[in-house]
Amino acid sequence: MRTYEVLFILSPQVPEEETNTLISDFKKVAESTGAKLTNEEAWGRRRLAYPIQKFNEGNYHLFVFDTDASLSELDRRMRNSDRILRHMIVRTDLDHKRADKLAKRNPKKERVRPAPPSFPSAAEQQPSSAAPETPAVEGER
Repeated sequence: MRTYEVLFILSPQVPEEETNTLISDFKKVAESTGAKLTNEEAWGRRRLAYPIQKFNEGNYHLFVFDTDASLSELDRRMRNSDRILRHMIVRTDLDHKRADKLAKRNPKKERVRPAPPSFPSAAEQQPSSAAPETPAVEGER
């Protein structure tokens, strides 16, 4: 099973109702190819890193699909939609496999913190009420 993350940015001018219909249409297109939606996140309106089509903000949305087939039809539909500013489909299962392999090969060592230095408490310290003794030096009287 392959895992894909699909992130797309909708134009900020798209009304809420049309946003919901676009999202449901994209889900149906992916599920028609045999993909199973495992996670969906609406990130909301965010500032873009750079202006796209003179827009400085966009509505971000993320899908995570598990599938054996490709998502080429979803990619084609997103590319042809004028409501989508940008989209990106990334296969992430290979990254997870690499991370698991590296974790097995190089396990993290348990870090042991050194004990904090112990300072004598006020009760343990002896009160110095007497004046300190000065050593007598020979030759002085």
